[in-house]
Amino acid sequence: MLRTVSSHIFRSARVVGSHRVAIPRVVGPRIFARAVQLTSETYPNLQRTAFAKLTEEDIAHFKTILADSAVIQDTDMLLSYNEDQMRKYRGQSRLVLKPKTTAQVAQIVAHCNARALALVPQGGNTGLVGGSVPVFDEIVLSLASLNNIRAFDEVSGILTCDAGVVLENADNYLAERGYIFPLDLGAKGSCHVGGTVATNAGGLRLLRYGSLHGTVLGLEVVLPDGTVYNSLHALRKDNTGYDIKQLFIGSEGTLGVITGVSILCPARPKAKNIAFLGVPSYEAVLQTFAHARGELSEILSAFEFMDRRSQVLCGEFLKTDAHPLEDEHPFYVLIETSGSNKEHDDEKLEAFLESAMEEGLVDDGVLAQDETQLRNLWEWREGISEASQIYGGVYKYDVSLPLPELYGLVDAVNERLAEHGLIGETDEFPVKEAVGYGHVGDGNLHLNVAVRRYTKEVEKCLEPFVYEWIAEKKGSISAEHGLGFQKKNYIGYSKSELEILLMKQIKGQYDPKGIMNPYKYI
Repeated sequence: MLRTVSSHIFRSARVVGSHRVAIPRVVGPRIFARAVQLTSETYPNLQRTAFAKLTEEDIAHFKTILADSAVIQDTDMLLSYNEDQMRKYRGQSRLVLKPKTTAQVAQIVAHCNARALALVPQGGNTGLVGGSVPVFDEIVLSLASLNNIRAFDEVSGILTCDAGVVLENADNYLAERGYIFPLDLGAKGSCHVGGTVATNAGGLRLLRYGSLHGTVLGLEVVLPDGTVYNSLHALRKDNTGYDIKQLFIGSEGTLGVITGVSILCPARPKAKNIAFLGVPSYEAVLQTFAHARGELSEILSAFEFMDRRSQVLCGEFLKTDAHPLEDEHPFYVLIETSGSNKEHDDEKLEAFLESAMEEGLVDDGVLAQDETQLRNLWEWREGISEASQIYGGVYKYDVSLPLPELYGLVDAVNERLAEHGLIGETDEFPVKEAVGYGHVGDGNLHLNVAVRRYTKEVEKCLEPFVYEWIAEKKGSISAEHGLGFQKKNYIGYSKSELEILLMKQIKGQYDPKGIMNPYKYI
């Protein structure tokens, strides 16, 4: 059973299953046989740019660079590369290329640039804003076969790897050497290291290890003309001139193709604890966070919050009635601590929980006693994203807001959907519900609007309302998933005209023909 701090503190002490719940990597709406409409049909006002058309001569040229098996033209095989994870966007690419080396990527990109053929770099295709799939007939450049660990320095903790290395594989490699990858995502079993850098993913432990802008030390990037930029020398301190690599972190494949990454990895914690708490209000969530920062300080590695609706939804997805806490609560908090001395960490966590209970911040909670229970508790947070799709689809908004305003967006969206008669429990309503959860430590809210079907009526109700609300509160319309196709027209809600102009100038300088991931970003 789950270990309790003391009998008078935590009433619930039930096991959340005896093994880790298996969450499928291909999830949600893919269970349904619903066809995905072409993006070009969903957005008929969007016109194809005058890029060159792919020819048999182009394909023959690519086959001089790659093995035949790495040049994919089969219609059925192309489908998964043309559709995004949420089955919201669908392109019409007739060709997927899967290079194994940076040199092959450079040759491919150089040919595309000479011919004005549009390209979409694609990693694990786990993005949530339609940034990694074609809009029209762009060539898909898959980095999946570029998947080798190049080097690891066990003194400095610097890992150098190909962009196509799966995040979970990189972390497992580091675990064997006593280190940890400084980024953790729910999609870690599918997403690629290069893709996380290209989107500047934040993840579950940014609170502890910071953003990729700080941990990425060097990049290898194939520029739009086929030139290879290489800063993989990976010095922690290099103050000579502009820090060019920063331009590519979060650029979503619009300035070049990331092929290699050098990243600073911290020592793997020797002790880890998880507390799963029920709290009475969002205000109590914020107070608990402030209290945790003061009491847990250096061992606090994650502070996640979830609303009640998200947990009900997650329970339906996980197909279990055994929620960690017996009674329902308006909000839930998952706290992770990690350090080098278990006895020290246990003592600090228990002292924090006792004082939080005494101050009325926490109503109930459980602690994981072993690794299996730790993973099971995390599933109730990590499973929400996929659970949101089980009714047919989901509109996802990954935003940053001042902490006092963070959850207000969820309430505002639910009220607006109700006013427009779009939300309800029966199938006649397109919207099931809107749920909120996220990373309190960095002010990142994940607003998921679970729908039974995608409709223009729902989209028009949500957009630009969501972005206007965020702008009014001085927030950001994208916290960690990027802009992609979904948010490109709304960048003005977070960036000034001057900032957008500078971005366009940078794009024009690096990619004057506009072949890199067109129709996205800006």
